[in-house]
Amino acid sequence: MKKTAYMGLFLSLALICSYIESLIPFYFGIPGVKLGLTNIVVILALYQMGCKYALTISMLRIVLAGLLFGNLFSILYSLAGGLLSFCMMALLKRTGKFRILSISAAGGIAHNFGQIVMAAVVVENLNLFYYFPLLLLAGVLTGILIGIAAQEVLLRLPKPGF
Repeated sequence: MKKTAYMGLFLSLALICSYIESLIPFYFGIPGVKLGLTNIVVILALYQMGCKYALTISMLRIVLAGLLFGNLFSILYSLAGGLLSFCMMALLKRTGKFRILSISAAGGIAHNFGQIVMAAVVVENLNLFYYFPLLLLAGVLTGILIGIAAQEVLLRLPKPGF
């Protein structure tokens, strides 16, 4: 199977995860916190296909899911968080010194930080950063859960033969 076919498959899975996440009212007591199911797909793409393809899948998913299930602001916040998260995960993976759980947790933290920076810019209020310690905790917890899931899926996925 070619990389473009895998890319289409991963993008479809990411959109399905986005849709499922939009239907299930995850409420962790912290407004705006989500489990981040689509990050499983991004991590799998990063490990199976490499940075370029995983980044493309992530960015396409954000725009398409925003158009299908969200709005312009959800696209804006997701792009800020998703791009920062992806860069963090790709950088940590490239060093070869971190395991998938650490990479996923760092991605969760970076995603929340990117979103809070974007929110502070949009509403022109730096007081939003007082909210970051809660988002830090949420990013670590959800990142670990997503990392565990991604690790288990990776163990069971055949190696792509490109």
